[in-house]
Order: sequence, then structure tokens, then C-alpha cells
Amino acid sequence: MRDGRTHPERRRVLRAAALLLLLLVLALGACAAGGMRASDRAGAPATPTLTHTPARQAAFAPITSTPARRATVTPTRTPKRQAAATPTRTPAVTPTPTKTHRAPATPTVALNGLPTIPYDRLPAQARETIALIQRGGPFPYRQDGAVFQNRERLLPAKPNGYYHEYTVKTPGSPDRGARRIIAGDKGELYYTDDHYDSFRQVVML
Repeated sequence: MRDGRTHPERRRVLRAAALLLLLLVLALGACAAGGMRASDRAGAPATPTLTHTPARQAAFAPITSTPARRATVTPTRTPKRQAAATPTRTPAVTPTPTKTHRAPATPTVALNGLPTIPYDRLPAQARETIALIQRGGPFPYRQDGAVFQNRERLLPAKPNGYYHEYTVKTPGSPDRGARRIIAGDKGELYYTDDHYDSFRQVVML
């Protein structure tokens, strides 16, 4: 009975041992297979890995929109119409009358008893002297315009300072010569060509 009881236990132990052994064999086989695979992988040439390189896109330069150049319109200047200048009226200048030593027209023999001579019969130099008298100068000699004293008493008696004498040039004479025009304050004129020895009253025709 004792042997009979142990026999089944042995069987169980044997079975367990066999199972363990099988598992061990399987494990060893698995390890061996794994080692072979690893060696195969190590010895096998490396399989080139295809790297997918994305196609380089063509670089497109951005199209810059250049604005069309507008034609510059030069404005035409319209000249401003200038207002018509109103002409300024310049008042007419009234010429100041020049005091002319004119003696009234007299007959051939003056009322004072002196002979007369028409203005246009005078020598040219005498007429030039009369023109200077009427303009007020300038006179060629410093004595021109001096007071004539009328010491000869040949001219009508007048207050002192009434008559003034002026030189009439004598061509070729080294000095003032003998010819004179005597002017009175009222415009009368007398001509002498012999240095006051005789007088003729100038008649303005």
C-alpha cells in the first residue's frame, strides 16, 4: 500500500520535471534563435535607408508690382491779367516867366532923346549878353552885374542902383573892351560901343 501511494506522486514529480525540462529547452531554443537573428543582423550589409528628401521647391522671386510711372503734367500758368494802370495825371507845370528886360517899342528917337537900335541890328555878342541877362547868367566876367553909376548923366536920371552894366565881348580884345549893355530895373536896355560916351536904347521889335 505504501508503494502504491508513492507511485502516483512519482508520476506527478516526473511530469513536473519533464514539463520544466521542456520549458527549459524551449527557452534555450528561443535564446539560441534570438542570438542567431542578432548575429545575422550584425553580419548582414546595412540596408540603405531611403530618406525621403522633399523636392526643393523652386524659389520664386516675388513679383514686385512696379506701379506705372504717371506722366507728370506740368501745369500751364495762365498769366494773370494785370489791371490796366490808370495813368496818373501829372499836373502841367506852369513855367515861371523869366523877367525879360524888354523896353517898350519906341520910335526912332526915344522920348528921352536917345537914339534907338533894333535888337536884331545889335552885334551877335550883344545879343548873347542880353540872353545871359534874361537867364540870370552865368556871366564871363566878375564885374558883370555891377551897379552903373550914370556919372555921365546920359541916361535918364534914376535912383542909385537902378542901372547895372554887363560886358559885351569884343573879338580880338585882350581885355573887356569898350562895349557894354546897361539894364534898367524896369527892363529897359541900352547899348554903348564907346565905353559910355554914347548910348542907344535897344528896341525889341
